[in-house]
Amino acid sequence: MNTRDAHAIQAQVFSAEVLARFDHELAKYPADQKQSAVIACLSIIQQIQGFISPESEKGLAQYLDMPVMAVHEVSTFYNMFNLQAVGRFKINVCTNLPCQLRGGQQALQRLCDKLQVEVGGTSADGLFTLQPGECMGACADAPVLLVNDRSMCSFMSNDKLDLMIDGLRQAAKESL
Repeated sequence: MNTRDAHAIQAQVFSAEVLARFDHELAKYPADQKQSAVIACLSIIQQIQGFISPESEKGLAQYLDMPVMAVHEVSTFYNMFNLQAVGRFKINVCTNLPCQLRGGQQALQRLCDKLQVEVGGTSADGLFTLQPGECMGACADAPVLLVNDRSMCSFMSNDKLDLMIDGLRQAAKESL
């Protein structure tokens, strides 16, 4: 595929603003290492779309001149990337063995019960998606969870879990 065709396809998938943000990330790397920007570009896509679609993987692969499968391997390796739409608050609860020994699985179940959702599902109101997570590097603080891939919450007792969910619900209402 020639450069003109690749740019036409990218323009169909990504806005000029997104392409400019990609260019900004690409400028951080030598020209022969532009594939190094894949994680940053996937993050931009997720910030805009909320998840990484197959079309965006294909468009990014063309932009970075790499195989689509290589982009897909990155987007599926890191649990911070969503391959489908998630709730406004994505909650990853650590269920690795050290956290399980300190109540991680029980914390996940408590959230499932409170939100009436199964693991991996999204609540009926669309606000919460619950996922198990691997080690978050805070075993001494277990049970731990990560909200929207950014905010780590430690020592999550049942009371703290309830307060967190109530607080997130309130924040969602206030932002309307």
